[in-house]
Amino acid sequence: MLSMVKSATLWGLKCYDVEIEVDITSGVPSFNIVGLAEQEVQESKERVRSALKNSGFEFPLKRVTINLAPADLKKDTPLFDLPIAIGILSTFMNFHFDNEKTAFLGELAFDGRIRKGKGILSIVYGLKNNGYNKVFVPKENEFECSLIDGIEIYPVSHLSQIVRFLLGEINLPPVKFQYPEYNPVYEEDFSFIKGHYFPKRALEVAASGGHNVLLVGPPGTGKTLLARAFSSIFPPLTYEEAFEVTQIYSAAGLLVEDSLIRKRPFRNPHHTISHAGLLGGGVSPQIGEITLAHKGILFLDELPEFRRDVLEGLRQPLEEGKIVISRSKYTVTYPAQFVLVAGMNPCKCGYFGDKEKECTCTPYDVKKYWSKVSGPLLDRIDIRVYMNRVEKEKIFNDNLEESSERIRERVKKAREIQYERYKSEKIYLNSQLTPKLIKKYVNLNPRIRDLLLNTAERMKLSMRSIDRIIKVSRSIADLESSEEIKESHLMEALTFRGLEDFVSNL
Repeated sequence: MLSMVKSATLWGLKCYDVEIEVDITSGVPSFNIVGLAEQEVQESKERVRSALKNSGFEFPLKRVTINLAPADLKKDTPLFDLPIAIGILSTFMNFHFDNEKTAFLGELAFDGRIRKGKGILSIVYGLKNNGYNKVFVPKENEFECSLIDGIEIYPVSHLSQIVRFLLGEINLPPVKFQYPEYNPVYEEDFSFIKGHYFPKRALEVAASGGHNVLLVGPPGTGKTLLARAFSSIFPPLTYEEAFEVTQIYSAAGLLVEDSLIRKRPFRNPHHTISHAGLLGGGVSPQIGEITLAHKGILFLDELPEFRRDVLEGLRQPLEEGKIVISRSKYTVTYPAQFVLVAGMNPCKCGYFGDKEKECTCTPYDVKKYWSKVSGPLLDRIDIRVYMNRVEKEKIFNDNLEESSERIRERVKKAREIQYERYKSEKIYLNSQLTPKLIKKYVNLNPRIRDLLLNTAERMKLSMRSIDRIIKVSRSIADLESSEEIKESHLMEALTFRGLEDFVSNL
């Protein structure tokens, strides 16, 4: 007896169809799974056997062989439990479903319950794009699946429930598509942060154009506080962006909300994080922190304390907005369009340049401390700001500073200008401009060009640094709704490279 059931699996963030073939023949009773099945799938044999018996069905005392095709695709998810069980039952029960257009997903408990699975949102969305009409998913994944339209999604909680539905004994209503409307709530606000007008302005420019930022300053000057409040001046996620982020968190098994992720991601990994933890990878292609920060902010506090190889791995995603992980057995690509905010002290003791506390480091100590962060990585950070201490008289000033809401409106307007300008290029922010697109969209008049070249020669700037100064200048101009880059815009952009002389003279 032979039957066939469809399912799917994720490899990275891409959905691949899997065909489950069940062959039951006479012979010594056995249960085998073939088709590059990892340990999680091999253990399905015990879960399926127990779930069938405890749900009132007989497990065939014959030779049972399960083939997961294609055989060259690695399978490492317990979501194959349900389709394997359905495939076994369909060999001696008269089920009614379209084998070619119906898929099953779910991990089985010993008593037949169907457990919540990770990556369901991405898999169902991929099945829809692959032409499937129906899919059966765990009941606990119902809310996230309600975000997908154009495919019938049936949430089920028990194996016996789905069998009765396939036999026509009961009706199951499909999930209703929900287009969520939301108003994001911001926990931090710039209005409660005293002083720091220059760093706040730098973060406003960074948010408007998607630029990376380095905050340097003595301990206690507010680097972490500003970084945490940074997301409050970003425009809310669009529905498309929110759906994309939700897919990532579903695939990572970190989706704790009932439906759409409403807040921009803010990831703050500890400096002891591994290479695979930050960038992704491992024995199986795991999602790293830079992908979890997609469309949001990655905050690396105490930047020089991170391992050198971990930081160097950021160079490609900072340039390309994605991370390509290549191993001997797989190659996957994850999105990584994030804004990097890095914080660090100016030296090992933390007080180099501080006006109130004397630095105890030697020049060699300072140079050694900064050497932990490579020049190529610093070159990819558009905005660098030294943060001084807030004046004492401002600490207990009852007057509120400018609110994040007002700044957010300016940032939103600047981003809308960029979207209209670049929509034919499939980019959305000034930070995504390539040298070719800079030449196409950014016209500097001769006086501004000469000023930039003279400054670049004096500061010994690389070509990448010059391009980044132009992109920051373009963002400043967009904040003022200016068609052309003026001298004031360029000069402000150059002030955000204020650490250039300091770093080059170490």
